[in-house]
Amino acid sequence: MADMPRNFEASAEIMLSCPQDIMRRLCAHFVEFGTVAVDGARSRIETAFGSASMEACRGCLKVRAEGRDESCLAYVKLSIAEHLLSFASAESPSIVWQGDGAAGQPLPYFREMRVVRTVRLTPHMQRLTLAGENLQRFATGGLHIRLLLPRKGLAPVWPVTGADGRPSWPQAEQRPDVRIYTLRHVDVEKGEVDIDFVLHEGEGMPGARFGADAGAGDIVGMTGPGGGSVAQADWYLLAGDETALPAIGRILEELPEGVQAVVRIEVADGAEEQPLVSRAGLDIQWLHRNGVAPGKSTRLEDAVRNVRWPDDGRSVFAWAGCEHKSFRAIRAHLRQDRKLTRDQHLVVAYWRHGFEGDTARREDS
Repeated sequence: MADMPRNFEASAEIMLSCPQDIMRRLCAHFVEFGTVAVDGARSRIETAFGSASMEACRGCLKVRAEGRDESCLAYVKLSIAEHLLSFASAESPSIVWQGDGAAGQPLPYFREMRVVRTVRLTPHMQRLTLAGENLQRFATGGLHIRLLLPRKGLAPVWPVTGADGRPSWPQAEQRPDVRIYTLRHVDVEKGEVDIDFVLHEGEGMPGARFGADAGAGDIVGMTGPGGGSVAQADWYLLAGDETALPAIGRILEELPEGVQAVVRIEVADGAEEQPLVSRAGLDIQWLHRNGVAPGKSTRLEDAVRNVRWPDDGRSVFAWAGCEHKSFRAIRAHLRQDRKLTRDQHLVVAYWRHGFEGDTARREDS
C-alpha cells in the first residue's frame, strides 16, 4: 500500500496582552482570502495554501499551522506572522515555530534561477527566460513571483527561514533588491520561465535595470508563486497599463473557448502594442498616452467606465492592474457603480507614482 501523503505542521505559543483581540483581527483579515470560523476563544482559518487553528488563552495565543507540502506550510506561517506582528506592533511579540520548517533552512518556495535568453519585445519591454530546477509548483497557485536581484558585483546571498516563519535576510550590504513580476510563461518540462520587464527610466529601478542589462548566465533568485487569480466566468473585463500586460497576456492564453473577454490596455504609443492570443472571443482596445507621462493619464479608468457590460445573465469577472491612482478609481467603479462582489473582481496596484517596490500596495484592502 502506498504511503498516504502527510500534512506538514508547526505550532507556536505567542505571548500577548490581548490575545483574543489579535485573534479576531487576524480572522477579520483572512475572511477576504479564505474561510474563517470563530467559536468563542477558538478559531480556524482555511486558505488555498493551508490552515491555521488558533486558541486565545490568558496572555497567550496558541497557533497551529498546517499545509499539504513544505511550501504551503511556509506560506501559512509567514502570513500569520506578518499580520500578527503588524496588529501587535506595540508589543513586538516573539514568534518561534516548532515542528516542520525549522529556522535556518532554505526557503522551500525559493529557487535560484539563471538567465538563458533575452529578447526585446517592444521598445520598452524586455523578456528574460530563466532556467531552474523543480518548477512544477510555479505553474499554478498565482500569477506573480518575487525576483531577488543580487547587488551588482557581489556574489548572491539568499534569505533562509527565520524562527518566526518570515525570511531571514542577509546583512543590508548583501541583501538583494526584491521586485514583484508576472510569470508570463512557465515550461515545467524544460525548467524555464519567461518574465517580461518594463524598462522604466529613472533612479531606484533595480528590476528595469536588471531586465535591460541581464545576459546569459546571470543569476537571480525567485520566490512564489502568489497573488490572486481570475475566477471562472462567462464574460471578463481585463484592464491594465504596460506593467499589467504580461498578466493580461497570460490570462488570455488560459481562457477557454466560448467565453468573452473585453480588454483595455494603456501603453505609451502604438510601438508598445503586442500580439495577444486567446481561445476566448476578444474585444481589445489599446489606449495610447501619446506623450502623457505614465501614471498621469486617466485613459484606462475612463475606458473601464465606458465598457458595456452584459445584461443577459452571464456571469462576470473583472481584473485590473495599474498605477495606484487608477487602481483606486477602477476599484471604486467596480464596487460602487457595478456592484461587483469581492469574488467577482480583483484590482491590483502594480506600482505607485513616487514610490518603490511593494509600497504601491500598502494601506489598501
